Amino acid sequence: MNILILDDEQLARRELEYLISNSKVVKNINVDIFQAEDIGDALKIMLKYKIDILFLDISLNEENGFEVTDEFKQLSYSPFIVFATAYDQYAVNAFNVNAVDYCLKPFEQSRIDKSLAKVLQLMDFEMKGKKENNDNFGMLTVELSDRDIVLKEKDIVSATVSDGVLSIYTQSEEYRTKKTLLWLKKKLTGSEFLQVHRNSLVNIQAIKEIQPWFNHTLLLIMENGEKVQVGRSYQKQLVRALNI
Repeated sequence: MNILILDDEQLARRELEYLISNSKVVKNINVDIFQAEDIGDALKIMLKYKIDILFLDISLNEENGFEVTDEFKQLSYSPFIVFATAYDQYAVNAFNVNAVDYCLKPFEQSRIDKSLAKVLQLMDFEMKGKKENNDNFGMLTVELSDRDIVLKEKDIVSATVSDGVLSIYTQSEEYRTKKTLLWLKKKLTGSEFLQVHRNSLVNIQAIKEIQPWFNHTLLLIMENGEKVQVGRSYQKQLVRALNI
């Protein structure tokens, strides 16, 4: 499980990392804890690693912690948010952005334990839901502007978001929908689907060629002729998946 602490105060980050590391709630779980002092650093980490829990301060020098929630559209997933702050007047706004919990400084072990327990309960519920969705026989229903279509997951070659429109490509067709890439990732059950850019994912079994691209990046040529750029922060994951 990956946890990110976003706080502009180093002492607060260290204290929170200590409390999380020593929590009995996660003692039997492999936990990696990352730290960031501003939104830019946090996004770099969240784009590189799938962060399960984000402990988020509200006052970040000249930035506001709520701003980071606006950046989630760049991600293919949504971490569980726990606000960890000295300000209690933002609690209502915190839950308006679907925060799991709201902890006030100075932190106490029992309070952090409670927050972690809440998140783990929600994660367990989410995993059960995904398990139930695996019984859909590998089929996916996509809402288009004029109709709904049913696709076989194995027929999907790639998917890319541009200007708020999600394009899903098969060997011979392109289907455009207002759904998000995050929606698609949650619906897909096959392990062959891999995100290779903040705006794209591919079926790794449909990759035909891998070519060098600008700024030390890679370009994928898919079996249907589509070209998909690999983001630099996703290259290690792709190399690992393809055993290169």
